[in-house]
Amino acid sequence: MLRLSNLALPLDHTPEELRAAIVARLGLRGEDLLAYHIFRRGHDARKRGNIQLVYTLDCDVRDLAAVLERFSKDQHIRQTPDMRWVPPVLPPHAADHAVRPVVIGAGPCGLMAALVLAQAGLKPIIIERGRAVKDRTVDTFALWRKSRFTAESNVQFGEGGAGTFSDGKLYSGVSDPRHLGRKVLEEFVKAGAPEEILTLSKPHIGTFRLVTVVQSLRAQIEALGGEYRFETRLEGIETAPGEGAERQVTGLRLSTGEVLKTDRVILAVGHSARDTFVMLHESGVPMRAKPFSIGVRIEHPQAVIDVARFGSQAGHPLLGAADYKLVHHASTGRGVYSFCMCPGGQVVAATSEKDQVVTNGMSQYSRAERNANSGIVVEVRPGVDFPDEPLAGIAFQRQWEKAAFVAGGGDYRAPAQRVGDFLAGQASTALGTVVPSYQPGVTPTDLASCLPDFVVASIREALPRFERKIKGYSMEDAVMTGVETRTSSPLRIDRDATGQSPTLRGLFPAGEGAGYAGGILSAGIDGIRVAEWLVASL
Repeated sequence: MLRLSNLALPLDHTPEELRAAIVARLGLRGEDLLAYHIFRRGHDARKRGNIQLVYTLDCDVRDLAAVLERFSKDQHIRQTPDMRWVPPVLPPHAADHAVRPVVIGAGPCGLMAALVLAQAGLKPIIIERGRAVKDRTVDTFALWRKSRFTAESNVQFGEGGAGTFSDGKLYSGVSDPRHLGRKVLEEFVKAGAPEEILTLSKPHIGTFRLVTVVQSLRAQIEALGGEYRFETRLEGIETAPGEGAERQVTGLRLSTGEVLKTDRVILAVGHSARDTFVMLHESGVPMRAKPFSIGVRIEHPQAVIDVARFGSQAGHPLLGAADYKLVHHASTGRGVYSFCMCPGGQVVAATSEKDQVVTNGMSQYSRAERNANSGIVVEVRPGVDFPDEPLAGIAFQRQWEKAAFVAGGGDYRAPAQRVGDFLAGQASTALGTVVPSYQPGVTPTDLASCLPDFVVASIREALPRFERKIKGYSMEDAVMTGVETRTSSPLRIDRDATGQSPTLRGLFPAGEGAGYAGGILSAGIDGIRVAEWLVASL
């Protein structure tokens, strides 16, 4: 088969028109197109008056070799790649391995790693500090509705990871030459995700559907001999001398008091497992500070974004709720950008530590809530904004999360400000027509009290620039809620070409927490990759 990409058609075309466009693009007679199926579909809304659907299609044609030769210089016509995932092959002696591998963390990275290990017959043990996803949901809603915080069960900790309470975006810009992302999506579909995630250019799944998928993946892993241990935290790593200056993992000290014997550990703890990072640093595991971003969540009426992006086609069922991606390079020397944009969603309380306020965004599959929200965040850098030391970024995050808690009133309400007041440099004393969605509530104030000056200045400069791209973006009653600090891990845990810590053999740092992913799909991809490395190490 051949893969035809970048084929654009009007929004309301018919199936017959799609087939005719394929035939014309490939220069075929109608009967020479034997079959086709849609690999991916997106839309191009750069011209609001002429929004088009853009297809990538796999086509079965007569005389394939001749057609490919005719279009050999056309980058949009290529032979369909083989995207099948090839499972890792266990070495002959692996069945005699005395101890089971352990996966720390049941977020997207840990889930995919555990699934691959289970499919290979290795019967992994999954250690998760939080609760099972349904119990975790109850605890998370208790913070949102009753200001009752649970340290080990919240938006960050628990089965499914931080991605469970998000928009459920399933796309990524990471390089994926082996098509591991396809494996992630296919496993999600098998676990109950809508099949459309395999073809949409920007697939998403939404919070409640993710809960079902996570439970189904757990059932598959357990059916293959895997074992889950919830409400169990990693507290230390037992080691023995290895080759040269290296050490070898021999066991894990758990919060239950058990020392779990193992020599292979995938560390997929997420970006908020700060106590785990401290323990690893004190244990001599090499790591380094890395850049991340902080800022606020901004909310607009979804209808404003829809009209700005789609014009008269706003509301079209094939388009859904409009999203956006914005970037501005400020005169402060900082990049300002939208982060984790959630159409038709809500801003959520996402702290994992007591007496702190952290925001994030979430949408359901329908994306039907009245507000659009997105992080508007600014780059922060080690050695510039905080010391270039492995744990210094965590201290920097905590400083502003605590300031937000105080500014919000000290009861998990969040500080909020009208965009008009923010641009004018004055505190908000009341909010306007845009009703903030953050629970358990907001306190009108001045966000400058809980953000660094350079972040305030950078966002203040960026908002009018964003208005040029999306009409209504700097509307006075748009609401900003603070603070957004968990955009990515503030550190990276070193790993070598075998996927292991260079000084602690058997420890495989993985996913977003270790600094190798950002979002559900890339975390899942890294989980597969690290599981393959683990199998190869046996």
